[in-house]
Amino acid sequence: MLTAGRLTRMLDGQRGSLILWTPVFYGTGIAAYLGLAREPGAVFWASAATLATAFLWRLRRKGLEAPLAIAGLCLLLRAAIAAGRTHSIAEPVLSFRYYGPIQGRIVDIDRSGSDKIRLTLDRVVLERVPDARTPARIRISLHGDQGFVTPEPGLTVILTGHLAPPGGPVEPGGFDFRRQAWFKRIGAVGYTRTPVLALWPAEEGHTGLLLFRLRNTIAGAVRATLPGTTGAFAAAVITGDRSGLDQPTLEAMRLSNLAHLLAISGLHMGMLTGFVFALVRYGLALVPWAALRWPLHKIGAVSALAAGTVYLGLSGGNVATERAYIMVAVMFAAVLFDRRALTLRSVALAALIVLTLRPEAILGPGFQMSFAATTALVAAFGALRNSGFWRLHPVLRWVGALALSSLVAGLATAPIAAAHFNRVPHFGLIANLLAVPAMGAVVVPGAVAAALLAPLGLGEVGLRIMALGIDWILAVAHHVASLDGTVSHVATPAPAILPLLTLGALFTVLWTTRLRWAGILPAMAALALWAMTERPGLLIAADGGLIGLLAEEGRSLSKPRGGGFAAETWLENDGDGATQGVAAARSGLMIDKGHAVGRIGPFDIHHLWGRGAEEAGRAACARNAILVTSAPIAPLAGPCRVIDPAVLAETGALALYLRKETLIDVPTYRPGAHRPWAPRPVSRP
Repeated sequence: MLTAGRLTRMLDGQRGSLILWTPVFYGTGIAAYLGLAREPGAVFWASAATLATAFLWRLRRKGLEAPLAIAGLCLLLRAAIAAGRTHSIAEPVLSFRYYGPIQGRIVDIDRSGSDKIRLTLDRVVLERVPDARTPARIRISLHGDQGFVTPEPGLTVILTGHLAPPGGPVEPGGFDFRRQAWFKRIGAVGYTRTPVLALWPAEEGHTGLLLFRLRNTIAGAVRATLPGTTGAFAAAVITGDRSGLDQPTLEAMRLSNLAHLLAISGLHMGMLTGFVFALVRYGLALVPWAALRWPLHKIGAVSALAAGTVYLGLSGGNVATERAYIMVAVMFAAVLFDRRALTLRSVALAALIVLTLRPEAILGPGFQMSFAATTALVAAFGALRNSGFWRLHPVLRWVGALALSSLVAGLATAPIAAAHFNRVPHFGLIANLLAVPAMGAVVVPGAVAAALLAPLGLGEVGLRIMALGIDWILAVAHHVASLDGTVSHVATPAPAILPLLTLGALFTVLWTTRLRWAGILPAMAALALWAMTERPGLLIAADGGLIGLLAEEGRSLSKPRGGGFAAETWLENDGDGATQGVAAARSGLMIDKGHAVGRIGPFDIHHLWGRGAEEAGRAACARNAILVTSAPIAPLAGPCRVIDPAVLAETGALALYLRKETLIDVPTYRPGAHRPWAPRPVSRP
């Protein structure tokens, strides 16, 4: 039996490693706050302050109480900091659909999921919308014929377009784009089919825009030197600008599990700074006088950190790059202070810094996969520190380290990637073993050479070196993506499964006695629960424009076109690789001229749209009939249940589960619940 005394002795044996659990409790507090259904009020925070005071008092005690008090303080402190950040960045969110003139300054340029150029604008002006209700930033996709203006950072433009509030989850518990947009200060999204016109020239002197303009200039020069996909890949690696990459290339990179080579993250930052560190340290070691008098490892660390800082600014400073920079900065700071660079303490410190600066990052796959891979790699190579692995021949050691790194990082990130992207690449390990060496040995050195030679007008030499490695990586990606069975699809796990799996893995890594292997039990339980995941029998889109009925063949959709994002997300979350057209042709729903009919248990399901919806509704309204419409209809005399836009405005997207001949509703929004990024609707001004 586990008594308080035995638990105290167990914790006493972990004194040197308990600090590693600090970011775990920090992250738990953040995730708990962000996952609340409604915003905490004054009573909640008063209770939290009282509890924190009690924890502070318990810190004076010895034994079991002090570690538990620290854990409680971490939870409450991080929840409070997350709440503070949430409210400190508050900006207006558009609360209605807008069509009309739009004016704003370009602060970002990228591509949408439909491969259209997309602009992020600040200093937004909307017709007849007061400043107090105008979003600070909007994001708008450019459709139709453009060409009247070339988008550039800092340019003030005018256009006529459609705007709407950022969309919420397309099913209960799904990805909430509104929350992501809130932390990016984006208060509306939309599109235009008319040309964008320049109103005022780009401003000079703004540091952020100068870096953005420099980034665009470099990306354009790289694409001009290396045309096609090779140049677009090189521009993405050097500047983070992925706007030149087409969708087939991106899809091939995803299917081959090589998409991480495009995102400026830990791999790129680590390779760049590691290469600069080695170049400076071993380059100076060739000079005997310097080698005998200077601390070459510290000079190399400062040089590598400077290179990483330049790379951070050049790449746009997104969340992934910031996270990678913090991790390498902690590592090289340890070198400067004569501490071991690669330890779990360094990883924990980097996680604490990231969570303090951007608490919301914990919910994103980038943060989760980056720290999962780093933690697993540091733990794995730490376990090999005193083994015979390091006495192998250098070539064997290099090959073994590469294989082990790919295997460990792949295993650590696979469950997270599967949970977020619903895909399991079967040949990802092979693809990484073939591609990552080219990235480290050719692409990154070529990029450094291009940067060093550019002032002499010889940057093309470095870019041509990069091209050799990039062409090989692209060839590997396309070949692996074309293989039969290259990827399988998995259903999205229930919300508690990934945290349970993570907790088990962390316990196995962070605990220092044989009890660590007990962490395998919750991890295995999580995987077993994942395999038993139940998907909703019926899904209804938030606007009533699409329904999805789960049948024997898979989910059957009521329309072959329209509501594409919801359709794609539903099928992905089912672990179904079908397209919307294929899902609409399934036999679960019969579609005929604005009317789709199906059955779940004893209930007839009717989806109605178009001109004949009201007449079809009167004919279909019977006992055990559920009518879903995308437009309001007059009250029906029969006993059917009607789910129309008025109902969905209160519930959001609906999921229905069949339980013993009864349908159980699971709404996206609970009655009366709201968060800052999901305010109650207000009328149009």
